[in-house]
Amino acid sequence: MPQSPTDPSSRILHITQPVDGGVARVVTDLVRAQLAAEIHVTVACPHDSRLADALRALGADVRHWSATRSPGPLLPREVRRLACLVAAARPDVVHAHSAKAGLAARLAVRGRIPTVFQPHAWSFEAVGGAMAALALKWERWGARWASRVVCVSEAERATGQRAGIAARWSVIPNGVDLERFHPAAVDTVRAGIPLLAGAGADPAAPLVVCVGRLCRQKGQDVLLEAWGEVVRRIPEARLVLVGDGPDAPLLRALAPGSVLFAGAADDAVPWYQAADLVVLPSRWEGMALAPLEAMACGRPVVVTDVDGALESLPTAIAARCLVPPREPEPLARAIGALLSDPLLRESLGHQGRHHVLTTHDVRHTADAVAGLYRELLDAKSVEHARGAGGAPCVEHTECRESIHT
Repeated sequence: MPQSPTDPSSRILHITQPVDGGVARVVTDLVRAQLAAEIHVTVACPHDSRLADALRALGADVRHWSATRSPGPLLPREVRRLACLVAAARPDVVHAHSAKAGLAARLAVRGRIPTVFQPHAWSFEAVGGAMAALALKWERWGARWASRVVCVSEAERATGQRAGIAARWSVIPNGVDLERFHPAAVDTVRAGIPLLAGAGADPAAPLVVCVGRLCRQKGQDVLLEAWGEVVRRIPEARLVLVGDGPDAPLLRALAPGSVLFAGAADDAVPWYQAADLVVLPSRWEGMALAPLEAMACGRPVVVTDVDGALESLPTAIAARCLVPPREPEPLARAIGALLSDPLLRESLGHQGRHHVLTTHDVRHTADAVAGLYRELLDAKSVEHARGAGGAPCVEHTECRESIHT
């Protein structure tokens, strides 16, 4: 008999690389919900990460998968190790998150087990030239080995379809943990953040916060270019970049004194709560989590018009706060207009909070994923899925090590 993923005997394997940012938060929220439903959850990811530690604390079975963030010469070895982990975990459903895990998982499993691929923004948008062509060619080919491709917005799905990816699609919007992300008194929160207290600035000065990995995708370089115009208009304004990443040295070199770097944060909630305005100037996304999290905390947002942005915003906020990507001038105008109008910020904050409460509760996301798993398991019996996994591989030393890590 096919099993529902709410059956405790069901086995789900999540595979993820990267292990930070929005992907990590999505995986964590799904694992938490599935463990609460008494499902056996295994996660394959690099063990030397905050994500691995957090998942172990939740009670997940975390298996070490040594893998770099981007494809490279180690890919064949990474795929071989992952195949061994899949065989050992004997999952009923494999759920691969982001481009690298999606590449390795589909090569390792090749459709023998129901496989969900969730791109979390398309890989071919992250690169250019020959690399973009290669990434697109793979996504077109690899779609045959995904039982379902899960997009977090209709726009992300449309981007894939326009690119010629012939997949079996599902759209499941991102959700937010509304118990964790909630409004709080700005003054109280700011007083408890050492970086702000030690900056020597007026605690009541306008504060803009950008939460995200410091990388080309998130567009902090465009924000810094816009920031000069913002401080010319509002000299006392401050900007905090929350996150770390490969562009950190460049961004620090570009930043004026009114910009603070908070580094990677275990918990971004206080930063959202402390902000007068949250900005995410991404070049591309599927549906970014940061604006949803900020709105859940009752804070207004300015975001770029990339995949998922329009779908994630209520109409009033989209009309005022959605700006073209890669263009500093309209970004600066939108930031300046909101910093100059406290009543408008308050109104938009309330509207954003209501929108997230009604349409982006993470529990709805988890229920939709569970329904998808049920659909896949109804189409292929658990006995067939487990039989395809085979026995644990002990041929390679690295496989034996991975199984017992």
